[in-house]
Amino acid sequence: MTEVIIVKDEQEAGELYGRCVADLITKNPQAVLGLATGSSPLAAYKALAKIVHDEDIDVSHVRGFALDEYLGLPITHPQSYHSTIERTVVEPLGLDPALVHVPGDVINGAPLSDGRIIQEAGPAYDRAIEEAGGIDVQILGIGTDGHVGFNEPGSSLASRTRVKTLAEQTRIDNARFFGDDVNAVPTHCITQGIGTILKARHLVLLAFGEGKADAIAHTVEGGVSAFCPASALQLHPHATVIVDEAAASKLKHADYYRYAWAHKPAWQGI
Repeated sequence: MTEVIIVKDEQEAGELYGRCVADLITKNPQAVLGLATGSSPLAAYKALAKIVHDEDIDVSHVRGFALDEYLGLPITHPQSYHSTIERTVVEPLGLDPALVHVPGDVINGAPLSDGRIIQEAGPAYDRAIEEAGGIDVQILGIGTDGHVGFNEPGSSLASRTRVKTLAEQTRIDNARFFGDDVNAVPTHCITQGIGTILKARHLVLLAFGEGKADAIAHTVEGGVSAFCPASALQLHPHATVIVDEAAASKLKHADYYRYAWAHKPAWQGI
């Protein structure tokens, strides 16, 4: 069963993630982190950076793999996920940029018509993750339609890293990063598949606000279905969902989740 932790705000959620990952890096200086973009992980990255700097944790050998990337944007574009990960994770934490990878790096704005480069990028990315020993902790956000990464509803639960067409709702949701111009949001992406994500040893999904309440309810308490890709977390042996009260507002068993978290031994962490 997916563990659900209901917190008061994004800061508390971020501190839980930060402590979890900081302890991991202390035990394993070559830890492999799965990285997500969007607004949900920002407090988590901020909390982790503070712990790393306050406790002088060596992150020089930490490796990272991002979930996804837009197609059609050069990696230098400010809204490319290469640039976003560098801005929100690599620089604040002090990671070695050479050890942090984004699935679109080898594509670097290549057009969709360049099928050879684009088709080879997904399998190559999955091989790179496997060669690094697999991802230790994968942070995830969730879309209002239940997507994780850019795995839109209908994505195979066994899918690997590949090219996908973005749903119109996703482009509308992400228009805020492109000056509220939905036409500026790319139509295609390359994303880790659900099958790739499920290979990580620990999944941590963060969601905040009433707008995510339906998606969280379907993810945690609904049936496992490709039409709510995040529901695949129910199949994972170590998945943690951290939500605020608003995002938890449609969970039928919220009282149990609060009780279970309150009585969990401190040594278990998340």
